[in-house]
Amino acid sequence: MNTFLGYLTVLILAAVLTAPAFAGYVRERRIDRQLREAELRPAPAPTSRVRRDLAAHHVARAA
Repeated sequence: MNTFLGYLTVLILAAVLTAPAFAGYVRERRIDRQLREAELRPAPAPTSRVRRDLAAHHVARAA
């Protein structure tokens, strides 16, 4: 019985110590997948309205 509890203790300790590393690995894989998908999508074309708003903002701020 002591041998079983010893093995069980080691396994639980190993799981607790490796869980954060595994969670980080899964997170990195998700981010990599999102970046690959973003590379395949075409970039949206900039609108001229945004550029006019920026220009008006700079003119109003300078005054």
